[in-house]
Amino acid sequence: MADIKEKLEQIRKERQSRSKSRVVSETWQKIQKEENISTKEKLERLISLSREMKQETPRTPAFEPLPREPLQFIENAYSLDSRYGKIKISSGLGISGDILSCLSQEDAFRDLDLSTALFIDLETTGLSGGTGVVPFNIGMGFYRDDKFHVAQYFLGEMAEEERMIQELGEFFRDMNFQSVVTYNGKGFDLPLLETRFILYRQPFILSDLPHLDFLYAARRLWSHKYESCRLYHLALEVVQADRSEDIPSAEIPWRYFQYIQTGNFELIEPILYHNQEDILSLLGVVIIGAHIFSEDPDLCMGDAMDFYGAGKIMANIGNVERSLQFFQRALDGSLSDEVSLEAKRRLSSHFKRNEEWEKAVPIWEEMTSSRVVTPAQLFSFRELAMYLEHKLKKYGEAKKIAEEGFVLSTGVSSYYERDFSYRLERLRRKIKQLTKKD
Repeated sequence: MADIKEKLEQIRKERQSRSKSRVVSETWQKIQKEENISTKEKLERLISLSREMKQETPRTPAFEPLPREPLQFIENAYSLDSRYGKIKISSGLGISGDILSCLSQEDAFRDLDLSTALFIDLETTGLSGGTGVVPFNIGMGFYRDDKFHVAQYFLGEMAEEERMIQELGEFFRDMNFQSVVTYNGKGFDLPLLETRFILYRQPFILSDLPHLDFLYAARRLWSHKYESCRLYHLALEVVQADRSEDIPSAEIPWRYFQYIQTGNFELIEPILYHNQEDILSLLGVVIIGAHIFSEDPDLCMGDAMDFYGAGKIMANIGNVERSLQFFQRALDGSLSDEVSLEAKRRLSSHFKRNEEWEKAVPIWEEMTSSRVVTPAQLFSFRELAMYLEHKLKKYGEAKKIAEEGFVLSTGVSSYYERDFSYRLERLRRKIKQLTKKD
């Protein structure tokens, strides 16, 4: 069994050796630049331009499209020892149900693992969803027989969609998947696929399964660390996979449309490659994300920024103690100034709720000394001023802190600017009253 890298390299070389439809591609690129029109309207515009080109060259012989296979099932299997980027394929089988439950926020995952999960990703005729959008390629990944399989249903003839849906339904039932893993599947892939099943009066059993949409976990884990949480970008940054020759998603509907017009399968091969990479990338980021929570130092690949993300996930599911542990672990490492302030804000808020002032106050004081002005730092000025005013009754010191917070908030945060303004007015009245009594 060839290594994943070798297989993908072979796919790349085969794709590079074939020619591309340059004239139509350039036409499509021009249409893509037009704003305020849908993908469907862009495709209709391309059809219209194609017809005009035919009318301008009446002497050209009539074009005969190449024969197409109505429906194809394509499958590649990878040994558990294979590697994708820096992860080992077998690592997915070691992820516990507790971690999957944290990542998915579904308790049903506690008794499951990825050995019975279905990874799924669609390629469609449009990117916005809706009943007019057809999923022409269904990419699926799953563990079976000591291998990780990447299978694809490719719709070569639009008229065969009903047969594809029927075969997919049989495939889902026969494989007896116990859970689903996607990337933005809750918002796009599964609702769209369910619509097609309903259209052809077929039961859609995937909707009843526990669903880990890793997009949400990925954003909590890495949105503060990377500029983009697109799966492609995380595959490069987190998994360290080589996807430099991938095609843009916006180009996929055009390629499929051209294939329907011409029967030229060379247009489709990059899409199948792209889809296979997406399935492997999804497996990779799930493995890396899960390992951040591992207690085994040999498995945990996280750094301080990753631990901060893990703290956010634990806080989101209500596991306060674990979230505090991760935030403290993050602060023990190297964080950006903004993330450091956020971690301290979360820690100090917990201590405040429990009235552990001896822990909360030093954090606020430390935060006020930061040279970076962020809402988290302004929060520390506000909390410290409140503590001095309401707990210690030190109005003069509270006024000084509030004044500094007001100056820093000006032009940065209207919320804190108003808060400090009201607070200062109240503190001046209190100080004035005390002065009169004296």
